Amino acid sequence: MFRVSAQLFAEGVFNLLDRNLRPEVFLLGLASAKEADEPNAVVLEPQSVRYDPEDFLEVKNRAAGTEANAGPREVVYHLHPNDHDRYEKQRWYELVCHATETTLNELSESRAENRRSFCAVPVSLQGYLVTVVLQLAADCYDGYYTLPKPSSTRPGNLPHAAVLEFLHDCSRALREADTADNDRPMLDRDYNELLRSAGRRLMLGVSPGTTHGLYDACNGVAALRHEGDEGIGTLLVSRRLHPAIMPVLTLEAPVTMRDHRSIRKLLELSEGHTALISDSSHVFGLGQLVPESDAQFEHLVTVHFTNHYSWEVSHAHNVLMRVVSNTPRLPQGRVAADNFARVASQVFPSLNPDSIDYLWDLAHSATTQPTGTILVITTGAAQEAQRLSRQGFRVVPRIMTPSVLRLVTNIDGAVLIEPNGMCHAIGAILDGLATEKGDSSRGSRYNSALRYVNSSTYPVLAIVVSEDGWIDLLPS
Repeated sequence: MFRVSAQLFAEGVFNLLDRNLRPEVFLLGLASAKEADEPNAVVLEPQSVRYDPEDFLEVKNRAAGTEANAGPREVVYHLHPNDHDRYEKQRWYELVCHATETTLNELSESRAENRRSFCAVPVSLQGYLVTVVLQLAADCYDGYYTLPKPSSTRPGNLPHAAVLEFLHDCSRALREADTADNDRPMLDRDYNELLRSAGRRLMLGVSPGTTHGLYDACNGVAALRHEGDEGIGTLLVSRRLHPAIMPVLTLEAPVTMRDHRSIRKLLELSEGHTALISDSSHVFGLGQLVPESDAQFEHLVTVHFTNHYSWEVSHAHNVLMRVVSNTPRLPQGRVAADNFARVASQVFPSLNPDSIDYLWDLAHSATTQPTGTILVITTGAAQEAQRLSRQGFRVVPRIMTPSVLRLVTNIDGAVLIEPNGMCHAIGAILDGLATEKGDSSRGSRYNSALRYVNSSTYPVLAIVVSEDGWIDLLPS
């Protein structure tokens, strides 16, 4: 029951980030007592998982070897003997966790499996060290930009931070599994709340110090307006007196990041390459990065306040996380041409490469619309234009071009075209049945397009461009 609960929890969390991550959860139990009848016993749940107990017989030996080869380690003194025992036990559990994770990734590589494995620190239950194993699609997970030198305390990106939060929750729930009320879900945390915790963990990792409040401070600043204007500006996160920053203006008294109104006002000073400089605890002035040709140049984490309630974090010109209304999400960049061609050929198998290229030109034009839009490509465009005539504007059929598309997407609603590029309606308000794939954190444009695609009786491909910059290809 716990494994099923963890699987559903993983699907709920990681599907919000990227459905292509395809999470899979299983449990691994290693006999913990040396004097047990079966000291090498291995149990897998479910037993139908693609691994065999024999694959993990050497995990404990591997962990012991890692400890032996680590050399002398720091001596930690404890006031109470039990504290020392707990310290040594926790260290052993972490070694077993690392050995298990390494073994699984080696197995995936040797078998050419497209999986990346992550393990929670084991929990001692009924004579076994029980580890929760989370596996994600390696190509999707590795496709996101990662900060240099990630670790268990410094996640490299939002998916990594979400993995750490998920495994932490699983270990906690597993420890409580024997005492929990059977009528209560074992893992009942809100999915978006876990992602918010992952966002906080990521922001803590990019902070120069140990300040925990940068994520919430950015949310507080983004929620404010100054003289009626939305907060748009840039914040560089670095230690004070960083050699890669040229000071422009230094405050005599640094402003705490908790003073959201003052930070929001100072944000008006940032412009172009000039940004507020913060060590995640205080803002102490304005500055600019030195040119990339300078020997002191170093990529620093940058927070961009894009509009009301919206901000994003980037490093080396790569967006790590977008936050809209206190909800972190992965950056959804421009739709890639090869990905569009793959999906289009699946939805419309009879299309030739030239037709797909033409549709790609239209789709690319739609993604440049700053106020958001929906482009619907469907074989039933003519029939749907007739059905939705009271919810949009039918047009005399004509071949849609990128220049005309930029004009007609200036109004709300979807543009309906056939796979051959023939346009039949503009400004159409889409309908459809409610679906469990909906996302309450996204706007009405995305959810209406999702309902329409899932309910359509015709082959359909939709490009959804949201005002906050997210771009979705449906079906994904």
